[in-house]
Amino acid sequence: MTSKGTAGSPPAPESAGVAENVIEVRDLVTYYGDRRILEHVGLTVRAGEIRIIMGGSGSGKSTLLRCLLGLNRPRSGSIRVLGTNLAGATSAELQALRRHLGVSFQGGALFTSMTVRENVMLPLREHTDLDESTMRIMARMKLEVVNLGGFEDLMPAELSGGMVKRAALARAIVMDPKLLFFDEPPAGLDPVVAAELDQLILQLRDAMRMTILVVTHELESAFAIADTLTVLDHGRVLAAGTVDEVRDCPEPRVQNLLNRRPSVEALDVDAYLRRLTAEDG
Repeated sequence: MTSKGTAGSPPAPESAGVAENVIEVRDLVTYYGDRRILEHVGLTVRAGEIRIIMGGSGSGKSTLLRCLLGLNRPRSGSIRVLGTNLAGATSAELQALRRHLGVSFQGGALFTSMTVRENVMLPLREHTDLDESTMRIMARMKLEVVNLGGFEDLMPAELSGGMVKRAALARAIVMDPKLLFFDEPPAGLDPVVAAELDQLILQLRDAMRMTILVVTHELESAFAIADTLTVLDHGRVLAAGTVDEVRDCPEPRVQNLLNRRPSVEALDVDAYLRRLTAEDG
């Protein structure tokens, strides 16, 4: 089924046939201490696709993102990103993989003591041997891509919220990554600026042929840019597919999320009393 969203279809791969999978997650289980966070999660993302990971607070979105970046090791299951098996990867292999990944964090995570240009140039300084003038040109080019040309000498404190997001995005794409991770792009932005950022994500995908994975709980943004969506709830995949397929999913928890209805669970009185009277330790 083809999505009716404005994102359209992913660009076709250069070679004939089905687009390659850049992310493959199988039966992923993760814990924080004794608490299980992700439970048998599966995910496949094709090259050139914009995949949205959505769900309410505590659904496991951020944990899944950390696993895909190799920051959290799974208890069981497998994760392959750009062909690298993260569960068995060495530190050197993870470092090599991350040169092909871009990450734009929710709050921007710009270094406040650096100018916008210096922030954008940082990955080039860390991972390349390019000369200063080349790095400055590359940083300027990416700032132009995100419509921040002329702002390179400002400090992060002098930027608006939307400008911080775009500067962080310029830093994330300065090395032309094959795969871009974007954490909550519209968070804290007014609707107009959020819509502009959505359009920028679409333009990046089409112009730079990037695969983009976005973690968000903002429905309007998700439906505007998604080729496919995965809905998480309490660490499980509730639904996955195109915008239309997810909208038509009969699962009540999916419909509660899409229609902003609170989920009301029946109170187990006995379990509640046991929690209250249980001794610490």
